[in-house]
Amino acid sequence: MKSDAGIRDRGPGTRTPRLALGLAALAVALSTGINAQPAWKDATAGYRFAFPRDHASHPDYRIEWWYYTGNVASATGRRFGYQITFFRVGVDPAPVNPSRWAVRDVFMAHLAVSDPDGRRYRFDERLSRAGPGLSGAATDRYRVWNDDWTASLDEAGRHVLSAASANAAVSLVLDEGKAPAVNGLDGISQKGAQAGNASHYYSLTRMPTRGTIAIDGERFEVSGESWMDHEFGTSLLEPGQQGWDWLSLQLSDGHELMLYQLRRGDGSRDPRSSGTLVDARGRTRHLAAGDFVLTPAGQPMAMPSGARYPSGWRVQVPRDGLDLTVSTPLADQELRTLGAGIAYWEGMVQVTGTAAGAAIGGRGYLEMTGYKGSLGRVMNLTTKP
Repeated sequence: MKSDAGIRDRGPGTRTPRLALGLAALAVALSTGINAQPAWKDATAGYRFAFPRDHASHPDYRIEWWYYTGNVASATGRRFGYQITFFRVGVDPAPVNPSRWAVRDVFMAHLAVSDPDGRRYRFDERLSRAGPGLSGAATDRYRVWNDDWTASLDEAGRHVLSAASANAAVSLVLDEGKAPAVNGLDGISQKGAQAGNASHYYSLTRMPTRGTIAIDGERFEVSGESWMDHEFGTSLLEPGQQGWDWLSLQLSDGHELMLYQLRRGDGSRDPRSSGTLVDARGRTRHLAAGDFVLTPAGQPMAMPSGARYPSGWRVQVPRDGLDLTVSTPLADQELRTLGAGIAYWEGMVQVTGTAAGAAIGGRGYLEMTGYKGSLGRVMNLTTKP
């Protein structure tokens, strides 16, 4: 039978208890399974990406996700944000049980729609084993799915997203825009001090987008720009790393900026924090921890989970003369996956500031984790950076 799939959002603050139990079981598997499964492959230096091959799944690695966010608008200028993420988490690389129901991987998916004009944020989530086609990720082409939520490539090479719940839905087609931007150095994005505590990570940083978004039964034709991340590895963060702050920014001068700041439990910044700057022609430059500064700004946002998140950030990249202010048009964009236990903030943001003294603007997405409960110690194995 299906395991905790098809979870429905009944509105803010109302979750399905079985989902909590399912994710709690998954958290135990994640926290105990890294050293118990030596058959999983580590992300090591020297990996060479190839596309469209690397859009597809990499089942030799234990953890993998495909992550889309976007800022879109209707013809009248009404703004919306969206997030849809598909996760694959390995449980047993070679199950002895020959049954189709044997659990090799667990699949999760998150869907969220933000409506700042309507002061609404709606989210949903799913958790499932593969079973006989219930969820999965193809290896010979790009197609991932969780029940009827899907992400795939069409014959023209466009990304096609489709997901619907009771209170939120997306049906979108995305062109790739610029070439994939590979994050990190020598094919890996290092997250911890030990070899192998890393991922293979690339981004599609400015994807022309069109389609429909629905929230609370209202449907809107929209267009805009999206960002896609695909990341895979086996062991990422380490003990002592509490959470992170991650930004994807599409700037008005044609540049894109991805940054993540890893926060340690003692409040210090981890030296593995890093980022990527993409210029208007698609050329990339790696940013080490010392190349940028992220400073919390504004009054903290108090969320129903009890977490308090920064309401804004100052972003500085001195070499490029970037001095940016990041704010959000909608405070409550907290995705609460386990009620009071696990929550993270994931939402649309806007950018103002200067680049080499000239005014600049932009839009993007921000993720903040580890501000409440055990997310930084559990979800670090299943989401960004």
